[in-house]
Amino acid sequence: MSDSLADRLRAGIVLGAEGYVFELERRGYIKAGPYVPEVVLDHPDAVRELHREFMRAGAEVMVALTYYAHREKLRDVGREGDLEAMNRRAVRIAREVAREGGALVAGNVCNTWAYDPEDPATRDTVRAMYAEQVGWAAEEGVDFVISETNDYLREALIALEVIQDLGLPAMVTLAPTQPRVTRDGYEYADACRILAAEGAQVVGLNCDRGPRTMVPLIARIRETVECAVAIQPVPYRTDAIAPTMETLLSPKGERAFPIELDPFTCTRFDMAQFARQARELGVDYIGICCGAGPHHVRAMAEALGREVPASRYSPSLGLHPMFRDNVSAKDAAFLHSWNG
Repeated sequence: MSDSLADRLRAGIVLGAEGYVFELERRGYIKAGPYVPEVVLDHPDAVRELHREFMRAGAEVMVALTYYAHREKLRDVGREGDLEAMNRRAVRIAREVAREGGALVAGNVCNTWAYDPEDPATRDTVRAMYAEQVGWAAEEGVDFVISETNDYLREALIALEVIQDLGLPAMVTLAPTQPRVTRDGYEYADACRILAAEGAQVVGLNCDRGPRTMVPLIARIRETVECAVAIQPVPYRTDAIAPTMETLLSPKGERAFPIELDPFTCTRFDMAQFARQARELGVDYIGICCGAGPHHVRAMAEALGREVPASRYSPSLGLHPMFRDNVSAKDAAFLHSWNG
């Protein structure tokens, strides 16, 4: 296997998989609301297993679960003292599993919720937070760093600078929460062009939008930049009326985000179609974000023409008793009523 992100990108599409926080919350290991990855220290085997499931499904990058593992968030849950231990342990777990399947290891930072474009002092606060996380990731031996879910271009540029100062390749993606521009007023394609000009190896979008409403934005970005482009949507059926998962409403008119999104979840076939669309657009790094399950990742991998370890267990409905050609009369009657 290639030993760098650049090598993988030259060889073809890199398949990524994230959404660790949402999936581990569903499994009962993370508290919805703060979404701090305490699981890294409290139940490391759960993190290790999810890494393995994503890798078996075809993911080529094990992303250290350090999303929201920064000083501001840990303070919210009274675990600021665990900051360094949590970040180092997350990278070690990701690296351990990556070695089992020849995957890359990515460090991870995200929007801090501390940045305020009207307050210059917050830039130093944000820089210090990133320096801690990226510094520990670098010491633990990551292959590159993903800075993601960036609402502000200027905050993303701080992360990029910190990553570069430590000599690591950077993938920087924006969260397309707003219709056309970042929260500091940059059209998404222009923001990606600026990030690329500043040295980001990969630029693009992640989170907030499902495939249907993210793909049109990424098409414009692909036309604008020459570097590698990444797309990692959430697996939810967003549309023109509700373009982000935060704007999806339940039948009662209540906000579904963040813990009532289940009825809007994309099927594996939806995500397979998305992967093919992204490939046709020339996207280099195709992944998935909050809400992802290993079955989504496997479907995406297989849609890209890959056979992965989990393909051994891909559906074969012709072997199901209710769908076989030789189904008994009793079962046929049952199937008729079931379909009705």
